[in-house]
Amino acid sequence: MNPLLGILILSGVLTALDTTLPTLATAASNPSQQAKKGGPARKAVVDTALRYAKAIAQGDKITAGQLDFACQYKLLTAPIAEPKPAAPTDASYDDCWQALTAGHAPLLRRSDTGMNVLWPSAGPLVFYGDALARASASAFVMDALGLTPPGTGLHLAVKKNRSIPSGSFRLTSNGKVIGVPTTLVELTVQYQDPLTAPITYGPDTVQWTSTIKRERKALKSIATQWVVFSGLKRHGFPLDTAVFHLPVETAPEAPGMVAERIPFTTETSRALPDSIVWWGPDDQPGTLTAASARAASFPDLRDRVALLNRILIIDPNQVDALTVLTRNLYGVLLREAAQNHKLAIKDPALSLTVNEFYWTTAAASTRLDLSLGMEVGGFSQPTPADLLYRLLPALQTLVKLHPERLDNRFRLGMAYRWNNDQVPMIDTFEALVKDIPAERKTPRAEALLQLAWSRINKVAWNRILHDPDSVRAYEDALASATLAELPIDRFLAHYTMAYSMIFMPDYGEKNQMLQHLTEAKRWFDEIPGKDEVVWRYFLESEGLKAVLASDPMFQPLLAETQPPQG
Repeated sequence: MNPLLGILILSGVLTALDTTLPTLATAASNPSQQAKKGGPARKAVVDTALRYAKAIAQGDKITAGQLDFACQYKLLTAPIAEPKPAAPTDASYDDCWQALTAGHAPLLRRSDTGMNVLWPSAGPLVFYGDALARASASAFVMDALGLTPPGTGLHLAVKKNRSIPSGSFRLTSNGKVIGVPTTLVELTVQYQDPLTAPITYGPDTVQWTSTIKRERKALKSIATQWVVFSGLKRHGFPLDTAVFHLPVETAPEAPGMVAERIPFTTETSRALPDSIVWWGPDDQPGTLTAASARAASFPDLRDRVALLNRILIIDPNQVDALTVLTRNLYGVLLREAAQNHKLAIKDPALSLTVNEFYWTTAAASTRLDLSLGMEVGGFSQPTPADLLYRLLPALQTLVKLHPERLDNRFRLGMAYRWNNDQVPMIDTFEALVKDIPAERKTPRAEALLQLAWSRINKVAWNRILHDPDSVRAYEDALASATLAELPIDRFLAHYTMAYSMIFMPDYGEKNQMLQHLTEAKRWFDEIPGKDEVVWRYFLESEGLKAVLASDPMFQPLLAETQPPQG
């Protein structure tokens, strides 16, 4: 190369650098100059997304329609033959609103059955279920959540925004394809109240079988993204910006052809499932405590359980809610027993004993009421099985949190027995007998009695006459009799010994069974508010009745219990 030519080229390069570098440096030192060029336009885009989401939350059909691309597209491209009003009216946006909210309907259908109902027990309950990832962005700001009432409101905050490839559409079937600037705006939706927030499934929950109840959680916040078009006014739209939320409904030009997609974008307005935050125990503990007390005052069981369930999906260890829930469900189960055996018992202690005994004997026989739930049986109201299925996990949690509360451990052992959980129904009362000091005679005697009945139920259900638990049940009842201080406990101890002998070979010593029943009657007569009808009920219980009726030895005992004739 000619040396002179090389010098000239190098000189030209240096000159170019000398004129270019200051320009780049100036731009880098003052980035706001670049932002200012798109500042107002970008602010208008973000404001459009924010106003549109707020309009949906407030049920503002007109504003939502004015900012909705599909709605404005339909108004702009309506056939000329159709008369158009000088300005859109309220009625003009009704169809737009119906199209916008049609996708919300499946998320508002209540599917709670039995004792799985969630608060609010009446009115809209937003549950995203497995549709969360497919739900449109508007589903997370629907008016059922944003209005006060019925909801307690939601808050929207702009998270970030960014440009994406231009969206495109045609105004006529054969018209020119129009491209418009498109921005993705992310809005965070924050729900104000954990008691009315929408519900989702918990993380990583899978529906393995229809009988498994999946974890549910109350949604605290979620990020949503909204596709916003700008530069629309030059193409005949009334406003320069609009949100692309749902595509325009189009028909194929000919049968068999694919309908045109209007508009075409690389993104859609939707939620971002990875951004989910759920309400937790530490967020509003005072609200949960107050709600537990409020639930206890509700006259309707469905309302009580719904609010308590809501509290417990936020804080599964909320002791007040667990206490109210378990006492209510256990009490309703006992009332169901009273309605079934139809005995009018005035004495509270005797009434409690009879009602618990009803489910104990039912659990070892047909147990249909304790097995067939509302959903499986196709019933219109919750069944005893529904009560029991909800009671058990709540009692398990409560006992784990406060093992020193003996009343809950007694109820849990009963619930295990009624549910025919044979190992835990025995283990629970064995642990109780071990944990209750010997000097506390009455609770220890009652624990021994319940342990005996758990053993009896195991043998009765398994139909194994030589099961050693029959002998153990007798021994537990005998130990209870030596400790018992109350007439009702002494009556039950002797009755239980007699009942346990049913499952021994040859019924054990029949004279001994008769002696125990005679002693049981003696102590029964000492119970305040005793009633001969109740005594007959115990003698006619399933299992014992057949044995007594089969041997003349017991006829005098049965004759004393016969109601007067005539």
